Amino acid sequence: MKILLIGANGTIGQAITQELAPRHDIITAGRNSGDVRVDLKDFSSVQAMYAQVGAVDAVISAAGNVHFGALAEMTPELMGIGLADKLMGQINLVLAGQHVLNDGGSFTLTSGILSHDPIVYGSSASMVNAGIDGFVISAAIELTRSLRINAVSPTVLTESLASYGPFFRGFESVAATKVARAFSKSVEGKQTGQVYRVTG
Repeated sequence: MKILLIGANGTIGQAITQELAPRHDIITAGRNSGDVRVDLKDFSSVQAMYAQVGAVDAVISAAGNVHFGALAEMTPELMGIGLADKLMGQINLVLAGQHVLNDGGSFTLTSGILSHDPIVYGSSASMVNAGIDGFVISAAIELTRSLRINAVSPTVLTESLASYGPFFRGFESVAATKVARAFSKSVEGKQTGQVYRVTG
């Protein structure tokens, strides 16, 4: 398959590449790195990316930023970071991509455990992740041409514990290689409308 991977430079993105590259042709895209540059917040940039890479069989998103902070100090602008970037950025991939993917192609988005297991300072991330999961479940019943869509929802990464561990006390971490196998299940399988929760 010809697979477009957005966010290949991140921890999960690198693990996805290692998992899928031996079997498929991977094209990488990102804001600052990759074979192609794209700003997911800009719909025209997403369209330009698809025009540049041509038809693909699968699109994987391992990208998206959210703001972590106390609810008492949260502003609409800070909430908007995750809404514009991680949520609408990934939705933009689907809105534009549904018209150019090969028949039977797939989208795999990334949400996260905070959609259903919240932490302090994580209200924006919880909102965004839940939005992604909801969008995937709904979009699956409308996509045409046998297109599929799923989300991977991981817990905190073992590789990220040095930075994020204090916020995830009591959570069992998971290795990025295990998360990558969930992306493989989505891309190489036949299921649609699924949220693959990857926990320790």
